[in-house]
Amino acid sequence: MGARTLKIPEEIVNALRIPPDDVEGELYKELAIALYQRGMLSSGYASALCGLTRLQFEDLLGKRKVLRHYGDAELEEDLKYARRSQ
Repeated sequence: MGARTLKIPEEIVNALRIPPDDVEGELYKELAIALYQRGMLSSGYASALCGLTRLQFEDLLGKRKVLRHYGDAELEEDLKYARRSQ
């Protein structure tokens, strides 16, 4: 399965209170945070999704007061991601 494109109606993009140049990056951050909070992505994959380093993503989670979840499954997933990134 290759990369996918999300299609967001123009009227919704225009309704966002985000500068036009920041819309894509901010939406990726919101998606990454939401998927991380729901336990659907590890922090490693979530940070990759939104184009942040792991430290930047952790900082963003702290600013948003998002509780971290980290167990054996997340560790294993992060290790797999790290090995592929080398």
